[in-house]
Amino acid sequence: MITTAGTLEQLQSTIESVIHGKSDVVELALVTLLAGGHLLIEDVPGVGKTTLAHTLARSLDCTFQRIQFTSDLLPSDILGLEVFNQQRNEFEFKSGPIFANVILADEINRSTPKTQSALLEAMAEGHVTVEQETYQLPRPFIVLATQNPIEHHGTYPLPESQLDRFTMRIRMGYPDEEDEKTILRQNTLNSPIEHVTPVMHGDDVLRLQREVRDVSVDDSLMDYLIRIVRATRQSDLLDLGVSPRGSLALYHAAQALAYVEGRHYVIPDDIKRLVVPTFAHRIAVNSRYSTGMRRTDEAEAALGEILKSVNVPL
Repeated sequence: MITTAGTLEQLQSTIESVIHGKSDVVELALVTLLAGGHLLIEDVPGVGKTTLAHTLARSLDCTFQRIQFTSDLLPSDILGLEVFNQQRNEFEFKSGPIFANVILADEINRSTPKTQSALLEAMAEGHVTVEQETYQLPRPFIVLATQNPIEHHGTYPLPESQLDRFTMRIRMGYPDEEDEKTILRQNTLNSPIEHVTPVMHGDDVLRLQREVRDVSVDDSLMDYLIRIVRATRQSDLLDLGVSPRGSLALYHAAQALAYVEGRHYVIPDDIKRLVVPTFAHRIAVNSRYSTGMRRTDEAEAALGEILKSVNVPL
């Protein structure tokens, strides 16, 4: 029988057999999965955003759907719609691709805000409503979305309400020289994704998610987390601070990170490490303090300053 640690290690090594030199990125993707959240992967085209999401999906023995977001995509193309059945003389619901365990929302910011909003209810509550009827989504349920930086041509910025649904936003970054050489060799004949086989079932994911919620968080660490959140709401650097949903996201992500690293308790470094990927997409930097950097970089820099101002529990 494979232990929990062995299963997680196998899952991580499977993903890293395709995504080279990005152990930190892969670990954060697993943290998001075990925290029961959703992941936004943002970076320039061609650095492996879709490959990471697709590899994670293929590593799980779950239903999977890829939705290519385009400017002409409609909400019904995602959720489904009511269709009239002439034989039965009644309307029946034809489910859309959202009814799967793992959703790859590819280039999510290339669709209009109306279509983007079709994911709000699904990501927050695990069900969708069509024509006043509510339909439960399968569990586990995770949205892995990719997007190009909003400065790129042909993109629509995700609204704050949509961004707040993502537990974390991560960036891939360019590979180093040796890793890029490995990528070139590995993709000579076939895509390495084709060789990925599932290492974990959906029931295993649900069990691990339940176990993550039992990871201990000391009161002093909870106070530390809350002080960071309140500092984002009170800082002159920001126009928009972190919501209570963001607080919960960091809390559960810290539990998941401790679990992935083999601990049954959270430490201060777990919270410090996760503040940027969990909070940077939820805040808005005050224009008076704009430095001309990309918005993502400005948000991360502002959070770095806020972290310095909050005392770490001993």
